[in-house]
Amino acid sequence: MPVIHRFSFCVVRINLRDHLPPHFHVVMKDGREVWVRIDNLQVIHGKVPARELVDVMAWARKNRLLLMKKFEEYWR
Repeated sequence: MPVIHRFSFCVVRINLRDHLPPHFHVVMKDGREVWVRIDNLQVIHGKVPARELVDVMAWARKNRLLLMKKFEEYWR
């Protein structure tokens, strides 16, 4: 699973040939994981308190085009 961005507390990844809708995975250092839709930044799977995802969501908002490009690239 390619890492798109690293934070001190988690990594943002996109699986190769992953399913729709376009999304990314946030994997916390302790192993908890959420899946986040790229188009609306809604958590679609997993449970991590929103307060722990503030920095990730701010980064994702600024990098939504990059995330979509990577998802499309890896989806092929």
